[in-house]
Amino acid sequence: MKNRIILLAMASLMFVSCKEQVVVSNTSEETELATYKGKEISLENDTKIDALISQMTLEEKVGMLHGNSMFATGGVERLGIRELKMVDGPLGIREEISRDSWAAAGWDNDFATYYPAAGAVAATWNPELSYTFGNSVGQEARARGKDMLLSPAINIIRTPLGGRTYEYFTEDPFLNKKLAVPFVVGLQENDVMACVKHFAVNNQETNRGTVDVLADERTLREIYLPAFKATVVEAHAHSLMGAYNKFRGDYLCENDYMLNKILRDEWGFRGVVVSDWAAVHSTVKSLKNGLDIEMGTPKPFNEFFLADKLIAAAKNGEISDEEINKHVKRILRVLFQVKAMDGENRVKGSLATEAHYKDAYDIAAESVVLLKNDKNLLPLKLEGVKSIAVIGNNAKKTNALGGFGAGVKTKREVTPLDGLTNRLPEGVKINYAEGYLERYSKNENDKKEEVTLHGPLTVDELDEAKLSEAIEAAKNSDVAIIFAGSNRDYETEASDRRNLFLPFGQEELIKKVLEVNPNTIVVMIAGAPFDLTEIKKEASTLVWSWFNGSEGGHVLADVILGNINPSGKLPWTMPKRIEDSPAHATHSFPGEASVNYTEGILVGYRWFDTKKIEPLYPFGYGLSYTSFEFSELKTNKKEYEVNEVIEVTFNIKNTGDLDGKEVAQLYVSDPESYVEKAAQELKGFKKVFVKSGASTQVTIQLPVKELAYYNEVIKEWLVEPGTYKIKIGNSSRNITEEVSVNIK
Repeated sequence: MKNRIILLAMASLMFVSCKEQVVVSNTSEETELATYKGKEISLENDTKIDALISQMTLEEKVGMLHGNSMFATGGVERLGIRELKMVDGPLGIREEISRDSWAAAGWDNDFATYYPAAGAVAATWNPELSYTFGNSVGQEARARGKDMLLSPAINIIRTPLGGRTYEYFTEDPFLNKKLAVPFVVGLQENDVMACVKHFAVNNQETNRGTVDVLADERTLREIYLPAFKATVVEAHAHSLMGAYNKFRGDYLCENDYMLNKILRDEWGFRGVVVSDWAAVHSTVKSLKNGLDIEMGTPKPFNEFFLADKLIAAAKNGEISDEEINKHVKRILRVLFQVKAMDGENRVKGSLATEAHYKDAYDIAAESVVLLKNDKNLLPLKLEGVKSIAVIGNNAKKTNALGGFGAGVKTKREVTPLDGLTNRLPEGVKINYAEGYLERYSKNENDKKEEVTLHGPLTVDELDEAKLSEAIEAAKNSDVAIIFAGSNRDYETEASDRRNLFLPFGQEELIKKVLEVNPNTIVVMIAGAPFDLTEIKKEASTLVWSWFNGSEGGHVLADVILGNINPSGKLPWTMPKRIEDSPAHATHSFPGEASVNYTEGILVGYRWFDTKKIEPLYPFGYGLSYTSFEFSELKTNKKEYEVNEVIEVTFNIKNTGDLDGKEVAQLYVSDPESYVEKAAQELKGFKKVFVKSGASTQVTIQLPVKELAYYNEVIKEWLVEPGTYKIKIGNSSRNITEEVSVNIK
C-alpha cells in the first residue's frame, strides 16, 4: 500500500509538472454504446408539478416518500396522483403479494415468463440479448400495471461464494456496463422505471446490513461504479436502489458522498433513489443525504423513518418544507416520465406470451458454456443409441421459485428431463435416476444465525439406494447424462456459500457413474463457480448451464443434440481453489464490522492474470462444436491522441465443420505505466456468426479515453502517454494476436 501511494503521488507530480499525461475530465467510463441511448427524465412538467405540490398537505407529501404497502408508495387521489407501484424482477415479474405481508395474494392471472438469470445473460456476451430481456420483461411489468421494476442488479462479483452471484452479471466493469445499459434502455421503452441496484459496493450477503465497506477511490471509480454511471449517464435510468451496507462509515441510504456528490452532482441523476427493504436508519439525515423513498417490511408502514417520524421532524423545524418538496418533485417527475399520471398513450404490455417464451429461449440458447469436449461426445450422435441414462436431482429441479428472494410464478418451466423427453426420437429410451438427494442439515448443534451468515449447511452423504439406482441406470444405457450443480435454494439472497465444493455428495456420484460408463456427459446447472477440479480430470465432457428460464430444458436438449452450437463464455473466473480468488487470497472476505477491499483494482481475472495464478477456467472461456482462427490484427493508425478512437480490425475464420458464433475479446495492456495496473483489461468485444469454412472481418471501436486510470491525488482521469498493447483472443488466457499503438 505504501508503494502504491508513492506511485500515485509521483503520477500526480508528473502531471502537475506538465508531463504529457492527459486529463480526461471524468469521462473515461463512457464507451461506444451508440445503439442504446435512453431518454433523459424530462423537466417539461415542472410547472405542473410545482402546482400540485403547492396543493398538498405535509401528510400527503410524506405519504409519497415511504411505502404504504409492500411494493407501493402513497398517492394523492384527490390530485390525481396515483401510487407508485413496484415489482421484483431479476428472473421475471414476481407474483402478486399481499399489501401488508409477503404472503401470496392468490391471483390466478399473475403467471409470468421465467427469464434466464443475469449470469446467463452475461454468459451470452451479447448486448442485444440484454436489450431483449429488458424490453420483454418491461412489457410484462406493464401488463401487470407496474411503474417500477426492481432490476437490474449489477454489482460486481467480488467473491465466487456470493449468494447473489447468479443474479449479477459479471466480475468485469466493462462487460457489466455494456450489458446493463441496453437492459435499462429496453425496459424503460415500455414506460417502466428501471431501479438499478444495489448502489453501491454491495458485494456480499454476509453481514450485508451492517458491514462497512472500505475501498480506495481508484478502486471505487474503476471497478465498482462504471456500470452504475453508464446506466445513469447513457441509459438515463429513472431510479437506483440504495444498498444495505455502509461505505466509509455511512449507510448507503444516507451516504452524502455517494447519493449527492457522485450520483447527482457529478453524474446529473434526475431520478429517484429507493431504499432496499428495511435499509434506512435515520430520518433527516437520509433525506438530506439523497434518499427519496423508504421501503421495508418489519413494522407498520407509518412507523418508517420517512413516515410519522418525518412529519414530526418537519413540525419541529428539523427539516424544511423545501427539502421535502424536492424529493416529492423527483417522484412526480418520474411518474410523469412513464406516463403514470394520466395513462394516455402508455404501453399496455403483455404477459407470458409465446413471443416472451421465445425471448427466454433465445437468451438461454447463447448462454450455455461448453467447458470440455475431449472425446467429441457432443453433439450427441444418436445412431446406434437405444438408451440414455438421465441422472441427477437437477434433471427435474425447477428454479423459477426458490431461495430467499424474488422468483417467478410461471406456467412453463421446461426441466432438462422434460427437454430431452420432448426432443429425443421415440426409439430412444430414457432411464432416469435421481442419484442424489437435496438435503440440508438439521443438526440441533447448528446455530441458526451461523447458517444465515455462512450459507446453507448440506448433507453430503449419498443415499445408497439412490446411488445404486444411478449406477444401474448408467450401466444399462448407451450414454449417461448427469445434471448436477446447484439450485436457487442453495444459492440465495441473504447468505453467502460456505465453500466452493459441490453439495449433496455430487462429486462422488459423478465419479462412480464415470467408472461404469465412460460415455458420460456432465452438465452443471448453477449460477456461481464451483470446484470442478476432480470432475474436470475425470470427465471427458463438461457443460455449464444456468438458472435458465422457462425454456432452459429445451435449450440444454438442443445443445446436447446439436440443434444449438454453444457460444456462451464464462462471465467470471472459475478458480481451482477459493484461496486463489483475490478477496480470499488477501483474507479480506467477509470481514466483521468492516471489510477492506485490499485487492484494490485487481478483481477477478485482473488478479489471476497479474499474479500469474492459473484458474480452473478463465474469464471469457467457452468452447464450440466448431473451431475459429484469428488473424490479420491491425489498427487504422499507429499513433493516437486522447480524443480519438482506435479502430481495431481482424479476421475470424471458422475452421471447423459447423456454423457457429465466436466472441472476440479485446484486452489492453500498459506495460510502461507509472502506476499499478492489471496485466490486461477487457476494453472491447464482439460476438459474430461465421459459417463453416468462411471468414469475416471484425471491427471494434476502442475510444482512447477507455485507457484512462483514476488518479486519486488530483482526482482526475488520466491517459498516460506511451505504448499500449492491444490483444485479441477468445478468453483472457487465450490471446492469439497482439499489436502495439502509441498514445501521445
